[in-house]
Amino acid sequence: MSSLNALPSGALLSVQKLTKLFGSFTACNEVDLDIAPGEIHALLGENGAGKSTLVKMLFGVLEPTAGDILWEGKPVAVGAPGEARKLGIGMVFQHFSLFEALTVAENIALSLDDKIPIGRIAEEARALSRAYGLPLDPHAHVADLSVGERQRIEIVRALLQNPKLIILDEPTSVLTPQEADKLFETLFKLKAEGRSVLYISHRLEEVQRICDRATVLRHGRVTGACDPKRETPGSLARMMVGSQVPSVSHPDRGNVGDVQLAVTSLSVAPRTPFATPLRDVSLAVRSGEILAIAGVAGNGQGELFDALSGEYPVAQPEAIMIRRRPVGTQGITARRLLGAGFVPEERHGHAAVSAMKLSDNVVLARSQSDRKAFLGGGFLKVIRRGAVRSAAKRISESMDVRKSGEDPAAGALSGGNLQKFIVGRELDRQPAVLVVNQPTWGVDAGAASHIRQALVDLARAGSAVVVISQDLDEIFEVATDIAVISEGRLSPPFPAGELTRERIGILMGGLHESGPAAETADAH
Repeated sequence: MSSLNALPSGALLSVQKLTKLFGSFTACNEVDLDIAPGEIHALLGENGAGKSTLVKMLFGVLEPTAGDILWEGKPVAVGAPGEARKLGIGMVFQHFSLFEALTVAENIALSLDDKIPIGRIAEEARALSRAYGLPLDPHAHVADLSVGERQRIEIVRALLQNPKLIILDEPTSVLTPQEADKLFETLFKLKAEGRSVLYISHRLEEVQRICDRATVLRHGRVTGACDPKRETPGSLARMMVGSQVPSVSHPDRGNVGDVQLAVTSLSVAPRTPFATPLRDVSLAVRSGEILAIAGVAGNGQGELFDALSGEYPVAQPEAIMIRRRPVGTQGITARRLLGAGFVPEERHGHAAVSAMKLSDNVVLARSQSDRKAFLGGGFLKVIRRGAVRSAAKRISESMDVRKSGEDPAAGALSGGNLQKFIVGRELDRQPAVLVVNQPTWGVDAGAASHIRQALVDLARAGSAVVVISQDLDEIFEVATDIAVISEGRLSPPFPAGELTRERIGILMGGLHESGPAAETADAH
């Protein structure tokens, strides 16, 4: 790691020994950070490194326990987001806070501290969006907009506050490559105007490309800084985790076998006014294959996972086949009994019950036949706590789950460690079919590498794997075949080696191509 870069005189923002305690836990420990006017500054770190806590203190969401925040050289107390905005700090969170039933202008109005006529807000939003290359129709309803357009709303409403510093948290996680390029153009324009950007991302290639400096957090402390353009993605990852991040060995087709999962002409009507209907979806995955499904969020990924998992059964039994058995009308338990496993996108409340111990979460995810290994006591069955705890320990060790205590509550784990446990819980069953939705969402480099290698190893052992992901790096790392979902339609699968990022971006935009892979699907 290179030494801390010299800061141009006159820092816009300085953080000195900023500390945040939650009880006995230290989330940020005497953090020092300086951001210069007109620079794009990356904030890097693993899950749980303290990044979110730090920026929430800067934006007035959390109050520091100790330390100082200096704005243009003067100490300030940022007690609320409204105070941060008055100083000139804007923030775009990773998870949008938009009301789908309202218009763009109405959503922007809700975030403004002053009462301004809606017509004026619409006019200013339209002008600002054009000036920064973020076109928006202020009268459009949010429910009708793509995820990329929704992000533009968040950025535009932050820019309407005329900020000197804008904080962006994982801003490209929901964008196509082409949309990300447009965002970078906007950031460079902000920089040219003398505005500053604090940029949080796990996508290290982006950090290299657009950031002037980077500060690295580990376990709540600043461990150094660097010029990202002089680093590699590997060296940046090593700075974040403190050790070499192992590369994922790419899957091969050496042991491809019979079709384990087949979907034929699957169409599903939307369950809610804002859901995406599935339109004539077909796919086939053989043992030994990993089919990765790319797409921008909100294009039917969740609906497809629900249909494949049986969370929402469909009308036609033969529309979904698992190991040659029709399961379209059957639920999750019936599909698990056939050897299928499922990992949903949402960790808390969907994949795991946060308040329950890890061992109890293992039992909840087992089908009735799987639970037999945990039951004893003759006619009146009781749970064998020792067997359950042993399973939880086995899963934790195989996936390198780092936790406090032997059997903590699921909610006590960091996001990355809980994700490793959830994936490991399904792998522990050695499923013949595994469907995973966003396997490394918001997960740091080390945890992501471990999860991806586990998926590749499962396919090599003879399972059929479906990975639904918005992360193109992930998709190219694990996939034998790639398909793209757009507006509820699935493209034909293509061998991973035949696709480029640009071509995937075009498919994400809704232009579904045909090609050699279409014949492969027919052969299945």
